[in-house]
Amino acid sequence: MRKVIFGINASADGFFGHTDKNADEALHEYFMQMLQDSSEILYGRTTYELMVPFWPEIAKNESMSQVSNDFAKVFTSMEKILFSNSISKVSDPNTTLATRPLKEEVTYLKKQPGKDICIGSLSLASQLSNYGLIDEYRIVIHPVIVGKGPRLFFNHSLENTIRLELFSTKTFPSGNIALHYRTLRNH
Repeated sequence: MRKVIFGINASADGFFGHTDKNADEALHEYFMQMLQDSSEILYGRTTYELMVPFWPEIAKNESMSQVSNDFAKVFTSMEKILFSNSISKVSDPNTTLATRPLKEEVTYLKKQPGKDICIGSLSLASQLSNYGLIDEYRIVIHPVIVGKGPRLFFNHSLENTIRLELFSTKTFPSGNIALHYRTLRNH
């Protein structure tokens, strides 16, 4: 069965915003590899609107470093599934609007052939954690204190503790540390 993977950047004080982080080439390579191992990436509206049209525009213009341009190409080519109550039409050719509820869609996708499924939204990750549908958490801690921003489970309370097993770590030259956890399942 396919794995559901939540990958995210976090500050040292536990905020998950997209500003004031060390987004260097090694980090783009790390996330590019995660995307290359996946068939789809699922988004909520807020994060989707940060990523699209930004990365498709970078892929088109090749206006950043080679690694960032490569990341943009991989991201742009991926199938994206958007969960939104306020967006009724998308212009990105690789994005579809979800027609099933989140839990039902992810349960369906896990049973289909293909590579892993990425989660690119705090809100979706919080909900899927409650459903027990996330198999791996890949959290990159940035050596910065930001003092504000979104947090995991900010809008969706966690009903039960989720036990994780540390699978691997990676330290980047920038001081970022990637923590790769697998979810421990109760049998």
